Amino acid sequence: MTALKGFDPRTTPWTLPSANWSPIAPKDLMADRLKWIFKNPPEWSPEVKREHAWEERTPKAAAVLIPIVLRADEGHVLLTQRTQHLTSHGGQIAFPGGKVDDDDASVEDAALREAKEEVGLSPEFVEVLGRMPSYVTGSGFHITPVVGLVSPHMQITPNPEEVDEVFEVPLSFLMNPANHRFHEMEREGVMRRWYSMPYMDTHTAGPSQPTERFIWGVTAGMLRNFYRLLLAANSL
Repeated sequence: MTALKGFDPRTTPWTLPSANWSPIAPKDLMADRLKWIFKNPPEWSPEVKREHAWEERTPKAAAVLIPIVLRADEGHVLLTQRTQHLTSHGGQIAFPGGKVDDDDASVEDAALREAKEEVGLSPEFVEVLGRMPSYVTGSGFHITPVVGLVSPHMQITPNPEEVDEVFEVPLSFLMNPANHRFHEMEREGVMRRWYSMPYMDTHTAGPSQPTERFIWGVTAGMLRNFYRLLLAANSL
């Protein structure tokens, strides 16, 4: 769920997911294990596949990079806070990404190009692991998430026209279903459903003044699918 005018997603009712699933163990979030999973994918099905269409338009291909930064303690997912003036998902938290251009050789190339343009992340610092199933937004974008491991030596230079902030969230937090909120809301006769994963960021202003990073909609849905992939791989 990418956008609905006239409401604040933070205020909509939510519950925890009904399934009693475990968090992904730290050992299963290590780089070598993630590489093995993408080389030997399990049988699984994404939980979040498409949103209710609210705009009639020709489908457009898009790609995002799910960048997992290999910090010394654990992997961290790099995310952006988009600038408010953008017509698409303005002000929301997102992965680096955008439309697939005609001269992009693949969705992987598109995701890496967009990451370079948006946050200055050079492809030389990214090891692509593979693709996730596509996600169809209500506005008609068919988004392919590309998962990549990112060297901690990378340099970040956000494009101020597109990105207000760049921050990181521990992968262990995002891969714990206890942090996944499930929302339902009926609007204009349509039941809309989405996930959120609010994260209190203590690194920006310090532990005494944490910043809430309200991850929801498309971004949270893709992270939920990533959790389901890892859950399937580690339940064999």
